Amino acid sequence: EYMAQIIFDHVTKKFKNETALHDISFEIDKGEFVFFIGKSGAGKSTLLNLIMKQEEVTSGKITVEGRRVDTMTRNKVPEHRRRLGIMSPEVGLLKDRSVYDNIKLALLATENADDRMREKIIKVLGLVGLAKKYKSYPDELSGGEQARILLARALSVQPEILIADEPTTALDVTIQDQILRQLRELEKEYGTSIIFITHDLGVVAELCDR
Repeated sequence: EYMAQIIFDHVTKKFKNETALHDISFEIDKGEFVFFIGKSGAGKSTLLNLIMKQEEVTSGKITVEGRRVDTMTRNKVPEHRRRLGIMSPEVGLLKDRSVYDNIKLALLATENADDRMREKIIKVLGLVGLAKKYKSYPDELSGGEQARILLARALSVQPEILIADEPTTALDVTIQDQILRQLRELEKEYGTSIIFITHDLGVVAELCDR
């Protein structure tokens, strides 16, 4: 029986006296590139937090890769989150670590360090065109390069689902475009589902599936 990769089934989320999400239902299939668009305060981050189980639903069901997230027990949550790639300026790069070490830390959190780790890190940096920068520190990189390193870090865990939370907001249009195109290629090559959250309609029109 086929099951979509992410399913929201009549999900409502209330905070005290305000409703952030009201009766939301949708499905995202494997390998889809989906944009969520809305102005600040529209509930985009709440939606993400529900997928990652950083918030609890008020009512409704959420299923991610066949796992029920709304009823998931606390001890299962870390493993669930490790399967998601998160690309967000909120989770920035550690300034006192090299690019290589920033990605290595992400890998160490998800799997046992193995002898292929170096190979993986260089490969994922190659995907975003920055393999030569592995010894650099974040302060030595431009904003666009830092964003591409964040993408590399999210990809290093080989996620089935990549969540990009306003990842290009502070970047100029050409760099936004480069990053979106890279995401598009990855989605084609690896069948990764991509959820891209933005308040900027400009970046959306030509690239998303829906």
